[in-house]
Amino acid sequence: MLLRALLLAALFPLTTLADDCNPTVLREVAGMPLGGEYGTTRVATVALVRAAHFESGKFFVLPAPDSPSFCSGATYLVFLKTIEQLERDGRLKLDADTMESLVIRDGQRDGEGVWGRWNANGPGTARLFYELGLGSNSIDFSTARPGDFMKIFWTPEVGADEHGHSVIFLGNEVRDGQDYVRFWSSNIPAGYGEKSVLRSSIAHAIFSRLEKPSNLAHIKTAPEIDPYLSSLLTAHSSFPEARAKCGL
Repeated sequence: MLLRALLLAALFPLTTLADDCNPTVLREVAGMPLGGEYGTTRVATVALVRAAHFESGKFFVLPAPDSPSFCSGATYLVFLKTIEQLERDGRLKLDADTMESLVIRDGQRDGEGVWGRWNANGPGTARLFYELGLGSNSIDFSTARPGDFMKIFWTPEVGADEHGHSVIFLGNEVRDGQDYVRFWSSNIPAGYGEKSVLRSSIAHAIFSRLEKPSNLAHIKTAPEIDPYLSSLLTAHSSFPEARAKCGL
């Protein structure tokens, strides 16, 4: 038995066992609170910082069910919970410095560190996935899978004037002959929960699939601030440029 275990470990190292993370993402979505309220106030930011506690090299992600929340914070908490669960399952091992880099810091600027990249205007999550090699990005609805992270652009604008939504894709569906997209996030006005929208209401979307979470360690050699993402608070971009920045 020991020999067989050793052979399996050699053939399937921990970094490859974590390749299909979508089922874990969906389990963590199912374990998130329901409701609360949507908000981008200071109270919502403080609640987000408190929800992800880092101690002794481990993450403890405990979102408060009755606190206000916003979309990028909601999806980032699911991302952290996924990393936390992969570690507990023995499918992933990150060093303490890498784990600490995931901490949400009060006042963290757009494009700064992991959370600052995720929270930035534009293709924050997809840019992070491409920069660190965390997984694949796509714009194809037909190949998207439940559990993919998704950035919705409601209008063609990218950057300062964009209207977007950070969500977790749950599936495509047809109702009364019309195509709908179902997702989970913190949604206006009710907060945490599922929502469906007409596919035609989405101008653009980028799907990001977590496949190589061990590559989070690359953040240690990445620039402290991503200049493209940090600029999008005031600068205008375009969807072709966003695609190029995400390897698409």
